[in-house]
Amino acid sequence: MIIMSVDLGDARTGIAVSDKGQSFAFPRTVINEWNKEKLIEKILAEAVAAGAEKIVVGLPKNMDGSLGFKAKECTELAEKINQGFAGEVVMWDERCTTVSAHHALNATNTRGKKRKAVVDAVAATMILEDYLRSIK
Repeated sequence: MIIMSVDLGDARTGIAVSDKGQSFAFPRTVINEWNKEKLIEKILAEAVAAGAEKIVVGLPKNMDGSLGFKAKECTELAEKINQGFAGEVVMWDERCTTVSAHHALNATNTRGKKRKAVVDAVAATMILEDYLRSIK
Protein backbone atom coordinates (compact mmCIF):
# COMPACT_ATOMS: atom_id res chain seq x y z
CA MET A 1 0.00 0.00 0.00
CA ILE A 2 1.27 3.46 -0.89
CA ILE A 3 1.02 6.07 1.86
CA MET A 4 1.18 9.81 1.21
CA SER A 5 2.06 12.47 3.76
CA VAL A 6 1.12 16.14 3.90
CA ASP A 7 3.09 18.91 5.62
CA LEU A 8 0.79 21.95 5.68
CA GLY A 9 2.44 25.33 5.42
CA ASP A 10 1.05 28.82 5.05
CA ALA A 11 2.02 29.23 1.41
CA ARG A 12 3.56 25.86 0.53
CA THR A 13 2.41 22.34 1.37
CA GLY A 14 4.87 19.47 1.12
CA ILE A 15 3.84 16.07 -0.22
CA ALA A 16 5.76 12.81 0.14
CA VAL A 17 4.91 9.21 -0.76
CA SER A 18 6.06 5.77 0.27
CA ASP A 19 6.88 2.80 -1.89
CA LYS A 20 4.33 -0.05 -1.98
CA GLY A 21 6.27 -2.00 0.63
CA GLN A 22 6.26 1.03 2.97
CA SER A 23 10.00 0.81 3.43
CA PHE A 24 10.97 4.18 1.98
CA ALA A 25 9.57 7.71 1.81
CA PHE A 26 10.24 10.02 -1.11
CA PRO A 27 9.54 13.73 -1.57
CA ARG A 28 6.89 14.09 -4.29
CA THR A 29 6.07 17.76 -4.71
CA VAL A 30 5.34 21.08 -3.08
CA ILE A 31 1.92 22.60 -3.68
CA ASN A 32 1.92 26.40 -3.77
CA GLU A 33 -1.64 27.32 -2.83
CA TRP A 34 -3.15 29.76 -0.33
CA ASN A 35 -6.81 28.90 -0.95
CA LYS A 36 -7.68 25.96 1.34
CA GLU A 37 -10.44 24.56 -0.89
CA LYS A 38 -8.12 24.53 -3.93
CA LEU A 39 -5.35 23.09 -1.75
CA ILE A 40 -7.59 20.18 -0.71
CA GLU A 41 -8.44 19.51 -4.36
CA LYS A 42 -4.75 19.49 -5.26
CA ILE A 43 -3.87 17.19 -2.35
CA LEU A 44 -6.61 14.76 -3.37
CA ALA A 45 -5.39 14.88 -6.99
CA GLU A 46 -1.85 14.05 -5.80
CA ALA A 47 -3.21 11.13 -3.77
CA VAL A 48 -4.99 9.74 -6.82
CA ALA A 49 -1.94 10.28 -9.07
CA ALA A 50 0.31 8.53 -6.53
CA GLY A 51 -2.13 5.67 -5.96
CA ALA A 52 -2.17 6.42 -2.23
CA GLU A 53 -4.46 4.38 -0.02
CA LYS A 54 -3.66 6.31 3.17
CA ILE A 55 -2.84 9.95 3.84
CA VAL A 56 -0.83 11.03 6.87
CA VAL A 57 -1.31 14.69 7.79
CA GLY A 58 1.34 16.29 9.98
CA LEU A 59 0.03 17.55 13.32
CA PRO A 60 2.25 20.36 14.65
CA LYS A 61 2.06 19.92 18.40
CA ASN A 62 3.76 22.36 20.74
CA MET A 63 6.87 21.06 22.48
CA ASP A 64 4.81 20.40 25.63
CA GLY A 65 2.39 18.25 23.59
CA SER A 66 -0.43 20.79 23.58
CA LEU A 67 -2.24 21.80 20.41
CA GLY A 68 -2.08 25.36 19.12
CA PHE A 69 -3.70 27.30 16.29
CA LYS A 70 -1.74 25.55 13.53
CA ALA A 71 -2.67 22.12 14.88
CA LYS A 72 -6.34 23.08 14.70
CA GLU A 73 -5.86 24.22 11.10
CA CYS A 74 -4.19 20.90 10.22
CA THR A 75 -6.95 18.92 11.90
CA GLU A 76 -9.60 20.80 9.94
CA LEU A 77 -7.65 20.17 6.73
CA ALA A 78 -7.44 16.45 7.52
CA GLU A 79 -11.18 16.30 8.13
CA LYS A 80 -11.88 17.93 4.75
CA ILE A 81 -9.41 15.63 2.99
CA ASN A 82 -11.13 12.66 4.64
CA GLN A 83 -14.47 13.73 3.14
CA GLY A 84 -13.09 13.42 -0.39
CA PHE A 85 -10.71 10.48 0.06
CA ALA A 86 -11.71 6.82 -0.13
CA GLY A 87 -8.82 5.64 2.06
CA GLU A 88 -7.78 6.34 5.63
CA VAL A 89 -6.59 9.75 6.81
CA VAL A 90 -4.49 9.88 9.98
CA MET A 91 -2.85 12.67 11.95
CA TRP A 92 0.81 12.31 12.94
CA ASP A 93 2.91 14.33 15.38
CA GLU A 94 5.31 16.41 13.31
CA ARG A 95 7.18 18.28 16.03
CA CYS A 96 10.54 19.56 14.79
CA THR A 97 10.27 18.11 11.26
CA THR A 98 10.69 21.48 9.55
CA VAL A 99 13.72 22.22 11.73
CA SER A 100 15.12 18.78 10.88
CA ALA A 101 14.44 19.42 7.19
CA HIS A 102 16.43 22.66 7.39
CA HIS A 103 19.32 20.79 9.06
CA ALA A 104 19.25 18.15 6.31
CA LEU A 105 19.30 20.85 3.65
CA ASN A 106 22.20 22.57 5.46
CA ALA A 107 24.12 19.31 5.23
CA THR A 108 23.66 19.29 1.45
CA ASN A 109 24.37 23.04 1.19
CA THR A 110 20.95 23.69 -0.38
CA ARG A 111 20.31 27.43 -0.16
CA GLY A 112 18.09 30.25 -1.40
CA LYS A 113 15.16 29.68 -3.74
CA LYS A 114 16.02 26.04 -4.22
CA ARG A 115 15.80 25.51 -0.45
CA LYS A 116 12.40 27.24 -0.23
CA ALA A 117 11.15 25.06 -3.05
CA VAL A 118 12.01 21.76 -1.36
CA VAL A 119 12.00 22.24 2.42
CA ASP A 120 8.29 21.43 2.77
CA ALA A 121 8.60 18.25 0.70
CA VAL A 122 11.60 17.22 2.81
CA ALA A 123 9.57 17.86 5.98
CA ALA A 124 6.70 15.75 4.55
CA THR A 125 9.22 13.00 3.84
CA MET A 126 10.42 13.11 7.46
CA ILE A 127 6.83 12.91 8.73
CA LEU A 128 6.24 9.88 6.53
CA GLU A 129 9.52 8.20 7.53
CA ASP A 130 8.58 8.59 11.20
CA TYR A 131 5.10 7.17 10.55
CA LEU A 132 6.51 4.22 8.57
CA ARG A 133 8.92 3.42 11.42
CA SER A 134 6.01 3.38 13.86
CA ILE A 135 3.99 0.84 11.89
CA LYS A 136 6.87 -1.61 11.34
